[in-house]
Amino acid sequence: MEAPQAGSCRMSHLGRTARGLRGMRAGVAAALLAFPALAGAGASPAPVASAPPVPLLWRVGEGPRTVYLLGTFHLLRTDDYPLHPSVYVALDDAESVLFELPGDVMFDPALGRRFAEAGLRRDGRSLAQDLGESNWSRLEAASRRVGLDPRALAPMRPWLAALTLSLAYMQSEGLDPALGMDRHLAERAARAGKAIGGLETVDQQIALFEGMPDASARRQLDDLLSRASELGPEVQWLHAQWRTGDADALYWGMAASMKARDPALYARINTDRNEAWLPLIAARLEGPGTDDTLVAVGSLHLVGAEGLVQRLAELGHRVERVAGEALALSTTP
Repeated sequence: MEAPQAGSCRMSHLGRTARGLRGMRAGVAAALLAFPALAGAGASPAPVASAPPVPLLWRVGEGPRTVYLLGTFHLLRTDDYPLHPSVYVALDDAESVLFELPGDVMFDPALGRRFAEAGLRRDGRSLAQDLGESNWSRLEAASRRVGLDPRALAPMRPWLAALTLSLAYMQSEGLDPALGMDRHLAERAARAGKAIGGLETVDQQIALFEGMPDASARRQLDDLLSRASELGPEVQWLHAQWRTGDADALYWGMAASMKARDPALYARINTDRNEAWLPLIAARLEGPGTDDTLVAVGSLHLVGAEGLVQRLAELGHRVERVAGEALALSTTP
């Protein structure tokens, strides 16, 4: 079935796309933990009676300065809160917090629109023309399965279509971008008057997607469509492993499979960014003073051989996993 031409529904769906992108910027389901949630509408979650998630939390350094590495999940549910006490202890202990993007940017309602505009076509063609009739039909079916109007995808470049479809599947499984862990921590840090910084800029993150060749993005979209029936269970599994703090399962079930399917994409969204962040994080462990830092980034960036945990250890820094109440006991006067 042929979709509308790109120009015919370009602006009518831009607002809807921007609203969705305020909550999530990851392009494919496998990259769920690679990018943070943007500022979504909604209040902080109210505490509920459930066991808190086991934190993916490491302490780095043995000198006067400490860096805490925390693996986040960018869309969560109400019953994921409150977080484990050790997370709040680390946040309280830190004088500054680093996210993937600066805290004020996460609260900017214009951010989603910038990503949406960057992913709209300007060549007069539609996504259906790119994909062909068979693949467009698969996209229509996958979209309608989660209540997404496929016409909203017609004016998009493949990477934005994959991103939008992934977000819809995540939300269909009950995960909410407004409850993302990054936003929750940024709000708490801002109320405490802590210095909040970012490891990269908005322009750098947009460039990650804009610079992706359409052929590569089409492969990712095709992979997404071929696994459409598996996306719901995959999202549930990832969330469950994050809740239990299983770093090995997250790596082998998510990062390793992404790396095997598309090494170039894996390097682009994970390994290369980790290497760029390493000197920024290491600098927090050096120099005079005793200020501590909490680095809260998507869990994908911490696990495996390319993860920040392993790479900081390879650079000679002492790294230890914080389990249970150990952090609260070790930092309480």
